[in-house]
Amino acid sequence: MNLPNRPSGTMTGGRALAEMLRLAEVGPMFGMGGFQLLPFYDAVAQLGLQHFLVNDERCGAFAADAWARVTNRPGVCDGTLGPGATNLVTALVESLNAGVPLVAIAGDTHRAHSWKNMTQEARQIEILRPAVKEVIRVELASRIPELVRRAFAIATSGRPGPVLLDMPEDVAHGEHDYSGDEFYFEPATLATPARRARPAAEDVGRAAAMLWKAQRPVILAGGGIHLSGAHDALLALADALGAPVAHTLSGKGAIACTNPLSAGLFGRYSRIANELVAASDCLLVVGCKLGEIATKRYTVPDPSVPMIHLDVVAEEIGRVHVPEVALWGDAREGLVDLRDAVAGMPARREWATEAARRMRAWREEVSPRLVSDERPISMARLCHELNAVMPEDGILVADGGFAAHWTGLLYDTKAAGRHYIADRGLASIGYGLPGGMGAALAARGRPVVSVTGDGGFNMVLGELETARRAKLGLTIVVVNNAASGYVKALQHAMMKGRYQSADLVEMDYAAIARAMGCGGIRVEDPARLAEALRAGIAETDRPTVVDVVVTRDPAKMLPGVDNRTAEIKKGDRVA
Repeated sequence: MNLPNRPSGTMTGGRALAEMLRLAEVGPMFGMGGFQLLPFYDAVAQLGLQHFLVNDERCGAFAADAWARVTNRPGVCDGTLGPGATNLVTALVESLNAGVPLVAIAGDTHRAHSWKNMTQEARQIEILRPAVKEVIRVELASRIPELVRRAFAIATSGRPGPVLLDMPEDVAHGEHDYSGDEFYFEPATLATPARRARPAAEDVGRAAAMLWKAQRPVILAGGGIHLSGAHDALLALADALGAPVAHTLSGKGAIACTNPLSAGLFGRYSRIANELVAASDCLLVVGCKLGEIATKRYTVPDPSVPMIHLDVVAEEIGRVHVPEVALWGDAREGLVDLRDAVAGMPARREWATEAARRMRAWREEVSPRLVSDERPISMARLCHELNAVMPEDGILVADGGFAAHWTGLLYDTKAAGRHYIADRGLASIGYGLPGGMGAALAARGRPVVSVTGDGGFNMVLGELETARRAKLGLTIVVVNNAASGYVKALQHAMMKGRYQSADLVEMDYAAIARAMGCGGIRVEDPARLAEALRAGIAETDRPTVVDVVVTRDPAKMLPGVDNRTAEIKKGDRVA
C-alpha cells in the first residue's frame, strides 16, 4: 500500500537510500562523491536533503561525530570506493571507542567486475570492519530499506557506535520496484539510547546498601551520562547522597562544572578530584570505562576502595577494577533506581560541602597563573578567558593532545549537558575544526568555539573552506606554539631537552584565515584575549580564527607531569 510520505515505484538503489534517510529526518550529511554513489547524490539534491562536500572524508566523519554528540541522533557521512572509504577509518574508530552513533556510507565496486583491478579497488570491508560496530553489505537493491533500518537500530542500541553501509556500484545504480510499505523506521531507533535496560533489582539493593553505609561517597561520571541523557538523574542522586561528582574528559558536563558538588576532572590531570577519590569510602562509577587517562595509568582509584560500577556494556564492568557490585543497564535508569533506593538517607552535610571548599582553596592557590600576564600567553590564562566569555549554552570543542588536557582541566561548563566535546575515543589531533563544524550545525544560534593546536589545525586546514561555504559562525582558537606541543613537552621531560621532529614553522594563522575569506585575529597580548574571543563569537555567518601565540617553553606546555614520564618524580602541577 502507498502510505503517506512513503515513496513507491521504480527507483535506483541510491534514491531508495536517500528516501530512507529523508524518513529518518537525518541532519546534515558530510562526504565527497564518486561515481559509485552518484545516484544517491542526485537523489539527495532532488529531495532537498542537506549535504556538505568536505575536503577530506575523515573530516566529514569527524563533523558527523560531533553533530551526533550534540543531538544524540546518528550522524551520517559518506565516502566513495577505495581511498574515500579508507579515509574514514580514523574517525570511525573515534566514534566506535566513544560510543557515538553514526551511519557511514561507502561506495564499492560493481560486483560483475570486482577483483579485476578496478580503479581504486581495495579490500575496504576488511579494513573498515574493526572500525565499526557492524558492516552491512547491501547485496540487493530490494533490501535497502530493511538494511538502512538495521543500520540505525545498531547505531543507537546498547553502547551506540558507527555502522558501515557498503553499497556496490551496481546496487546504487540499479533499479527496483518498491512498495510504499517498505519505507519506515521504528521511531525509537532514530536517537540514542534506542533501548533502555534496568539493572537487576537485587543488584540495585546491594548497591544501595553500600551507599547507605558510606560516609564519603564519590561518583565518577563518564561519557555514558551524555549518551543516556542521565544528567538530571545523576544530579538527583548526587544531591541525595551529598556526593561529589568527578568526571572524565568525555564526562565533562555530567553535572555543571560550576555546581558545588563538582570535583572536576579526575585522573592524569586533576584539581581536587584525585584527593577526594583517595578519601572516599565508596565509589559509584557510571558510564565510565576507567581507561588510562581517567585512572592516571591505572593507579587511581585505589583498588581497596569499595566500588559500584554501572554500565550499559556488561564486559566493561571489571575490565580495570573488579567492583563489589556490578550494575548492568542504562545509566539513567540505573541512577533513577538508586535514587529511589536511597530515599530517606540522612544527609551528609559536611562531606557534601567538601568539594566546594577544596575548589575554593584551589582557585585561591592558582589564581596568579589563571590571570598571568606573561608573554607568550600561558594556556592557563587562555582557559581562564574562555571561562569568562563563554555563555551557559555555549559549546567548546577540544582537539586531541594538550588542547583537551588543558581545557579538560580548566574549562568549566555552566550547565549540565554536552557543552564540552573532546575526541577521547581515539584522541586523534585534527578533530577540532571539523568537530566544531558538526557542533555548530547541530547548535545553530549557539556559540561554538573549537580549541586546536597548530599541528592539529595544519592537518585539516582545508576544512576552513568548508566552514566558510557553510556560513558557520564558528570560532577556531589555534593554540600556536610552533611545535607539536605534546610531543615536545614529553621529549623535554624524558629526553632531557633533546628534541626531534617536534618543531613547526611559525605561521600567522589569522592571516591565512583572512586570505581564505574568513575572520582572522592574531593575539600576542593576553589583555586582548577576551576582546578577540568575543569578536569571534559575535561573527555569525563565517568562521573566525583566533590565532593565540602561547608559550614556547616545553616545560610549560602541559598542565601537569605526564604519568608516563618515568624520570619525573614530582607530582602533577595544577596549572
